[in-house]
Amino acid sequence: MTERKPPGVPFDSWIDKQIRDAQLRGEFDQLPGAGKPLDAGADTSYDELWWIRRKMAREGLSVLPPTLALRKEAEDALMAAYAAPSERIVRKIITDVNVKLRDMMFKPPPGPPLGMKPYDVEAVVREWRERRAATENS
Repeated sequence: MTERKPPGVPFDSWIDKQIRDAQLRGEFDQLPGAGKPLDAGADTSYDELWWIRRKMAREGLSVLPPTLALRKEAEDALMAAYAAPSERIVRKIITDVNVKLRDMMFKPPPGPPLGMKPYDVEAVVREWRERRAATENS
């Protein structure tokens, strides 16, 4: 749309003509969601960041406050440690996440409190051994 609105032509009719011409050229035919109703979503209240939230959901992205992200990372690390193939890897996973937990405890960022303390490496290794023994015996 490089042409300028001619003088004396109302914007409404000029814009409508531009849209009709583009439709005739087929420029709207292959747009994503063509022929489908607009997704109003469950929440119909006004949110000026709606498009960012929708794009993040569509692409599977999320943004958490640092403390919540670390809490999730610590829980994932614990599950990874339980599934690890060797005791050495269990110790490495838990030691690495403990470093991050300690850093966050002593230098808290803004946001909700972490509410966690570093894992007891020996307790996790003991639990890992018990789980491993239980799966080998069954």
